[in-house]
Amino acid sequence: MATSLENPFGKALTADPAPLGLAGFAFTTFLLSFYNAGFLSGPDVVIPLAIAYGGLGQLFAGAFEMRKGNTFGFTAFSSYGGFWLFYAMLVIFASLHIIAPTGKEIGFALILWGFFTLYMWVPAMMANTTLNLTFLFLWLAFFVLGAGAIYNSTTLDHIGGYLGFLTAFFAAYTSFAIVTNSVRPHTLPLGPGILKKKS
Repeated sequence: MATSLENPFGKALTADPAPLGLAGFAFTTFLLSFYNAGFLSGPDVVIPLAIAYGGLGQLFAGAFEMRKGNTFGFTAFSSYGGFWLFYAMLVIFASLHIIAPTGKEIGFALILWGFFTLYMWVPAMMANTTLNLTFLFLWLAFFVLGAGAIYNSTTLDHIGGYLGFLTAFFAAYTSFAIVTNSVRPHTLPLGPGILKKKS
C-alpha cells in the first residue's frame, strides 16, 4: 500500500535518458560532418546546436544516467556533452581573437579525444552492435580529423567527415531503436554485444 512518504517522482525517473543523449550527439555530429566533409563553408551553424543539444542535452542525459547508476552512460554522455561545449567555445573564442590555436594544437586535442573514445569503445562492445559501431567510427573519425588538422590536409578532413556520418548514423539508429522499442518492445534490433559480460 502506498504511503505519503513514497517518492511521487519515482515513475518519471524510470524513463531511459540514453535516446536523448544519443540523439543530441548524433544530430550535432551530422551537422559538423557536413562541414568536415566539405558540404558547408563554415562551422558557424554548428555552434548553437553544439551548445544546446550536443552539449547541454547530453549533460542532462548524463546526469540521469548517473541517477540510474549507469556508469558507462554517465561517463559517455557527460564527456561528449563536454566535448561539444569545448568545441563551441573553441570556435567562439577563436572568432573573438581571445585564443589563436594552431592546427597542430587542435589536432592533438582531437587525437586525445580519439584515445578517450578508443577506451570507451571496449565496454561499448559488451553492450550491442549498433553502439559498438558508433564508438568504432567515432574514434576513427577523431584520429583522422586530428591528423588532418596537424598536417593541414583537406583530404583527411573530408575522410573524417564521412566517418562522422557513419558515427552519427549508428548513434541516431540506436536512439531511434530504443525509443521505438519502448513503445513496442523488440521492434527494432540493436544486435548482440561482441564481447561477453562476465556473469
